Amino acid sequence: MADTTELNRLFAQLRAASPAGYSAGLHIRFASPLVAASTYDPKWLEHYTANAYALRDPMIAWGLSSEGAIRWSEIELPDPFNLWRQAAEFGLNFGVAVSCGPVQSRSIVGCARADREFTDDEIRSIAKVVRTLHEISEPQVDLTQAQIQALRCIAGGDRHAAAAAKLGISESALKARLVSARERLMARTTSEAIQKAKEIKLL
Repeated sequence: MADTTELNRLFAQLRAASPAGYSAGLHIRFASPLVAASTYDPKWLEHYTANAYALRDPMIAWGLSSEGAIRWSEIELPDPFNLWRQAAEFGLNFGVAVSCGPVQSRSIVGCARADREFTDDEIRSIAKVVRTLHEISEPQVDLTQAQIQALRCIAGGDRHAAAAAKLGISESALKARLVSARERLMARTTSEAIQKAKEIKLL
């Protein structure tokens, strides 16, 4: 799995290619991405989230049923909630969607601009970045038994001292196991690592 620096470098490339912002969901599993990032207008994101538009978004529907890259204007799916029109009110006038990976762990990225359609060359370049992001953010499934035990204790409600005692190790050793588990799962916090471990059936 890539380190955070490499992910940030690729996300910076997406940002540069998307003047009106991008939204990325990598390895979507059970309706939730393992890695998510967005540079869209925060007011649009707030509006989008408040209205649960992820469940109604034609771009996401396209991405879950297709692989490849397509301009938003070329997606021929119903838009009963007028998401395209609403997005345009926040400067997301033109866009491209990229989808890749198996359906049980798919990555979907939308990139936008306000001024014009994306060119074919720009779309190819964006698609290449998205495919690389998908590949390097592939979740690790080879946590050690020690890391799994440490996460399981915390998931069960044990505090660090109690978990360490239960496992017969020092508290610092327990913390080291939790840190290494977070790194492997690309999680910022232990609770996020526990959630990701559950999603990939390690807990």
